[in-house]
Amino acid sequence: MHAGLIRTAHRGRSRALLFLLTLCALTALFATATPARAETPGAPTQAAYLADRLRERPVYVTDQLPRAVPRSTAPEFARLARTTGVPTYVLVLPSESVRDGEALLGAVHDRLGRDGLFVLVDDHGVTDATAFGVRAPADDAWSTQLYELPYDAGPLLSFERFAEVVAQGPEKAAARAAAARTAYEDDEPEAMYIGPSDRRNQSFVTGILLTGVPLLILLLAAHGRHLRRRYAGAARKPDPAARRKPAAAPVVRVVAVVASAALAAAAVALTATAVFDQTASSGTKPPTPAEMSARAERVAAGLRQDPVYTDPESPRVLDARRLDRLHQRIDDFRRSDGGGPVYVALVPQTSENESAGDAELFAAAVHAKVGEPGVYVVADPADGTIDAYNHGLRLDRDRLFFDLPDAITLGDSRADRSEDHLLGERLDALMTFLDRTPRTDRPVEGATPAPAPSPAEDTALPPLFATDFWPGLVVGAFAALLLSAVLAGVAALVLRRRRPATEPFARLPFTAPTEPSASWLRRTAYAELSALVREFAEREDQPRAWDRLDAALLLVDNDPGRARRPGTDPATLVTVIVLARAGRSALTGRDDDLCCGVNPLHGPGVRLSHVRVSATGRRLLPVCELCRDTAIADPLGIPPRLLRLPAPSGGDRVPYYDATDGPLTAVPRGIARVVERVRETAGVH
Repeated sequence: MHAGLIRTAHRGRSRALLFLLTLCALTALFATATPARAETPGAPTQAAYLADRLRERPVYVTDQLPRAVPRSTAPEFARLARTTGVPTYVLVLPSESVRDGEALLGAVHDRLGRDGLFVLVDDHGVTDATAFGVRAPADDAWSTQLYELPYDAGPLLSFERFAEVVAQGPEKAAARAAAARTAYEDDEPEAMYIGPSDRRNQSFVTGILLTGVPLLILLLAAHGRHLRRRYAGAARKPDPAARRKPAAAPVVRVVAVVASAALAAAAVALTATAVFDQTASSGTKPPTPAEMSARAERVAAGLRQDPVYTDPESPRVLDARRLDRLHQRIDDFRRSDGGGPVYVALVPQTSENESAGDAELFAAAVHAKVGEPGVYVVADPADGTIDAYNHGLRLDRDRLFFDLPDAITLGDSRADRSEDHLLGERLDALMTFLDRTPRTDRPVEGATPAPAPSPAEDTALPPLFATDFWPGLVVGAFAALLLSAVLAGVAALVLRRRRPATEPFARLPFTAPTEPSASWLRRTAYAELSALVREFAEREDQPRAWDRLDAALLLVDNDPGRARRPGTDPATLVTVIVLARAGRSALTGRDDDLCCGVNPLHGPGVRLSHVRVSATGRRLLPVCELCRDTAIADPLGIPPRLLRLPAPSGGDRVPYYDATDGPLTAVPRGIARVVERVRETAGVH
């Protein structure tokens, strides 16, 4: 019986030993089939990795934001951190790598095991700050920098303001934060920098002013000269005893006007250059070439060790099971017919990285540094996108480029709701897609993407005299034409309605257009003749005034109302105006017999002068003071001042002395001679 028990015990021990040996063999087999990876369970978490970096230095600047926060700014961050008065630890990370800033800072603090002020900064500024074991007004400092600074101040200036408020202590920091919040409600801080659209607006305004101002000066000068000629009679009646200096020569005036316009253009250009002097849309220090390539080198170095690189600065999105599964699929694809290496980079892609967020450009840079053919996959743990690029494997390029399903590259609604974007599941689907991709006869080289803009080009503003500057020139010219026309019209109305203080007949506007319209002549003749009739009724003891009134009435058959009816000859209407004005002048005691022979509407003549009435002809005419000055300073300026009457037949205007053979032609010989001609024409003696 004892012997049986002993045999039974030996058999039990043998079976147990066989079971243990079998288990060990299976363990060794699985260990051989699935080799251990450097980044499997023992890989550090995001918080552990960042705590290790802060253990080395109190400021850690990521290599993923070279365009916004180059790593060379770390010493400046460290200098500012020392001014807070408490141990300060700073993490500069992409916002895409941080899910919960407060939780991340807490986890990093726990891993680091040191008390102090922990600050999180992204490419815009301070985003989170928490004090552990120290007395620091983190919340008030954060609020102050948020409300006091404009949105484009940048991360370094944001942290500088944050550190400044922390150093002031809790009481002052609380008061400053409250004041900043109150001020922000009334008026947000003005931006520190302008963007390309602002520069285009500046260029547009500069173009408008550069053509508009000089052209307006030239046009106003031309309109002014025209108005002086046309409405010279609107000025007060010249006094023969008064002498004025001759007007400047036309060439001198033209040169002065052109010089003024040129000076205005130069002033606009210089002022615009001084005022719109910004050359960049950001105050970020340009990164060095080493900073621009640091991230790609880091990822490439990791991929040389392991075909799956997980960004240690980002939250982990693949658990150990998914990671082992992906490694197995990559190994299978590498050993398959027509397959090859697959490199997966789980790295966020931001617009501030070296490739400006272009996944294809990043994959090409990593491939160049790895130096091996393969399919390079860029999986973004932040937004969940997946991009795959073939560099040197025998895979159908079109299928990989055009037929990769959106469910893999972008995900679906389930991926959007999942914190890890189901990247493990979708990367597994990508490997299945690669397995089914047709092979080609020869390796297919990847396309060469266009380079990303350099950081200097990325923030450089267009030149001031470019972009919308050219349309601005056109708009400025149009605006100058329109504004000058409006101002000329207003000036004409003012001159037409102006009543000089010393004008004897201030109740009527004394105007003298060079080319009057028929309606103006009818209206003015009726007004002047009616005024003379009224004034003569009050003072009938002026024989000269009676002679002129009588002659004017003869021209309209003793009916002043006839003057305003259509059909009356323009020369007759001018004669009525001249006689009526001469009669009203006689009622005031002035007895001017001479009338300006250049334009009878100018009023009394001050002297007889040989004046040029055409390019080749001269005539001896009485001239008013203005015409006299013009004849002296600018003889060729007289022909444009000649009164030109509308032709009854609708033809071109001609000088008044050529328009008729009636009494108006006697103007150069005096008002008395005009009266005689009227009476002779009417048969009255």
